[in-house]
Amino acid sequence: MNGLSQKQYLELPLPTEDDPRSDQQRILDSLMAAGVEERVHIPVHILRELYPLLDNAKWKITVSLAWNGENWEMVEIEEGDTTAQHYGLAVDLGSTTVVARLLDCNSGEILKEVSCFNKQIQWGTDILSRIFYCKDNKEKLEEVRRATVESICECMDKLDASHSALSMVIAGNTTMIHFLLGMDAFCVFYTPHAVHADCPGFQLARDLDIPLKGYVYCYPAKSNYLGGDIISGMIDTELYKKNEISVFFDIGTNGELVIGNKEFLLCGAGAAGPALEGGVVRTGMRADIGAVDEVKIRDGNIYVHVIGSHKEDSGSHEKNSGNHEENSSGEEPRGICGSGIIDLIAELFLEGWIDIRGKLSPEKSPFIQERDNQLCVEYAPGLYFYQKDIDEFIRTKSAAHTMVEIMLRESGLDLDQADRFYVAGAFGKHVSKESAITIGMYPDMDRDHIINAGNSSLEGAQKLLLNRSLLIDIDQILEEMVYIQFAEVEDFLELMVAAQALPHTDYKRYPTVMKKLKERQKDIKL
Repeated sequence: MNGLSQKQYLELPLPTEDDPRSDQQRILDSLMAAGVEERVHIPVHILRELYPLLDNAKWKITVSLAWNGENWEMVEIEEGDTTAQHYGLAVDLGSTTVVARLLDCNSGEILKEVSCFNKQIQWGTDILSRIFYCKDNKEKLEEVRRATVESICECMDKLDASHSALSMVIAGNTTMIHFLLGMDAFCVFYTPHAVHADCPGFQLARDLDIPLKGYVYCYPAKSNYLGGDIISGMIDTELYKKNEISVFFDIGTNGELVIGNKEFLLCGAGAAGPALEGGVVRTGMRADIGAVDEVKIRDGNIYVHVIGSHKEDSGSHEKNSGNHEENSSGEEPRGICGSGIIDLIAELFLEGWIDIRGKLSPEKSPFIQERDNQLCVEYAPGLYFYQKDIDEFIRTKSAAHTMVEIMLRESGLDLDQADRFYVAGAFGKHVSKESAITIGMYPDMDRDHIINAGNSSLEGAQKLLLNRSLLIDIDQILEEMVYIQFAEVEDFLELMVAAQALPHTDYKRYPTVMKKLKERQKDIKL
């Protein structure tokens, strides 16, 4: 392993009248003999430990080194051989969830992975609420900083890693990194979008109040909206090394997009909308226990799967003469998350319950009714998806589609020239490819070429933790990336309006969807 930390067992020659080198020099010379060619700095708190530790250890010691961006720094000295206990941490600092992995830095093995909610949520589920909470207020900013650190520490406690890990790599968006470092993040959203720091690099863990012996590395950002989590995703997918052209799409409240290969990298980011994470939907919720995450409509009945239930426990929702029948023996539905919303809208469209504009047709099903002066569909007993919810979601999906369309146009490419279409993040992990294509969020392409990249932010953090040479690749990625401001694209709104139809106003772009629509409508008539 050529990681961000290393442990070296040294058997030092005892001092003699013929060899009166200092303890410090004796260690440095032994490290060089062991193959550590870079400069090693020994801080004063380690120097103070040399006596009597060396005598007690009979000059057989293990030294722990952490990379600080320029050279190795000795962060711990122990008696005997402890090289087998060499650990590090990779962290995805998400705005909703913090995920951490404990790794054996000798073998690269993942020992454990845990997650917790980001404690910033107490000031708002959306990032803007948190930014305004602490804007120009040092005391409140410190509260948010501490909440960020406490979230990471909670994961470390679950991993029992507070006293064993040497280094940590964190990937997160630009706002999350600002909060971690205790910097006002208003600049991220306010013109001219000149952020306070985009490449914080290596920081002493103790300076961040993180209980770690060595350094914390924060992935750099390309811009205010295209943060370190996306750069980490590039390291994970290795899009920048490939001959073939690939598309990388991380979609949530914001959408971040990269198109390119080893020759070029075009990137951009923009607001997609909170609908994808269950926000603004009346019965929307995060993908948690009780959330409807899958929906099917067959023979006029709605079938749902609820998180916390087994697949075989999927419930049918039937409406005959005003009666409901819930056959699920699993978790009771409490709301609907992003993947469930996409399934629901796709099924409503294929069944003809909504038209190409997404407007509900009450004559199509007794599930469609009027409540609070607007139409809605009862997708589970007592749970309703309203016309305003559909409209908001279609605006969100059209924004996502338009970002992809503009990036392809700016690069002079057609979609069929893209070899892979990576979808990153929790959204990409759980959403149905077919449903996303049906509503026009994903392009209509070979399904095998649409790849769930999973938590590429965490994967990229892990790769860097174990391979220090990737720091050169990160610099290369930042250098090659060309950032496109979607707000400056003249016909952005025009393209977005065109994409607000299901799946698109130009239905020829979605041949498999139109074929499936005809087949479903034929079955319904039969």
